[in-house]
Amino acid sequence: MTVANTLSLLELAKRHDPNGNTATIAEVLTEENQMLQDAVWQEANDTFSHKYTRRLSLPTGTHRKLNSGVPVEASRTVEGRDTVAFLESYSQCDKKLCDAAASPSEFRMNEATSFLEGMGQTMAGKMVYGNTALIPEEPLGLAPRMPLTAAANVLDAGGSIGTSIYVVMWGPTKAFMVYPRNHPNVGIVHKDLGEVTLTDASGGMYQGYRDHFEANYGLCVKDDRSIGRICEIEPNGVANIFDEDDLITLLNLMPNGPKVIYCNGTVKTQMDIALKDKTNVNYTARGGEGLAGEPVLHFKRYPIRRVDQILNTEAAVT
Repeated sequence: MTVANTLSLLELAKRHDPNGNTATIAEVLTEENQMLQDAVWQEANDTFSHKYTRRLSLPTGTHRKLNSGVPVEASRTVEGRDTVAFLESYSQCDKKLCDAAASPSEFRMNEATSFLEGMGQTMAGKMVYGNTALIPEEPLGLAPRMPLTAAANVLDAGGSIGTSIYVVMWGPTKAFMVYPRNHPNVGIVHKDLGEVTLTDASGGMYQGYRDHFEANYGLCVKDDRSIGRICEIEPNGVANIFDEDDLITLLNLMPNGPKVIYCNGTVKTQMDIALKDKTNVNYTARGGEGLAGEPVLHFKRYPIRRVDQILNTEAAVT
């Protein structure tokens, strides 16, 4: 599911580099990390960061008496900024080994795919747990934005060390991903650097092939009401496990509009089991919504996406 009039990573990649392999990279990055599939992407309005203004309060007006005036009012705003992270890696192999393969190009692409999958997993994990305050080069993820059970749109399932469900409203005025300003490939780059001279641990040189991969991305939350969390869900047992009432409550705490529910396989399994109950009216499985048209589980009318980077061992939320 994507928000109307916005572009996904895959669609942006196709439009930016239709003759290259950027679209292939985007497909690999999204198919194993479903949060990337839904995210709306925008170009950063600063070189390596995105600056936004969030409204804090609205004028309320005053009931006036005859022959009496009312005070002047104004709204209050606050500025925020989210940074773009630079994720990079290199792949290289011995030229003789590669040239001995039945299909050298396929041999190299198979190796490249493992880098893309690994980087996609890293991106998905940092979209959830990245903490700029602790590691400045990381993006700021969902969990550090909702670290307190007393915060708005955060519900406590009652467990201790457990897992979370995250709900996101994607859109240009809600939550969205950003890539560097003027970047030609939506932040995703794969460069075949061709034949180069490599050096072994002893300083000996030999010919090889090298590829360079980079993903430049950041998470921006312009409206903090557009993200929500149910934390401290016990992954097993009978107490403090996933409760549908908590999810209903969280969905109603957030503004009206499209929402996407993210959980790991542990919680999704509990949802799938509930789906088989003929009397359960909260879950439906609709076909044709995934990248390959696969069925997508819905809670109420909201799609549920599996993100394996969401841990079962999250630290306790205070």
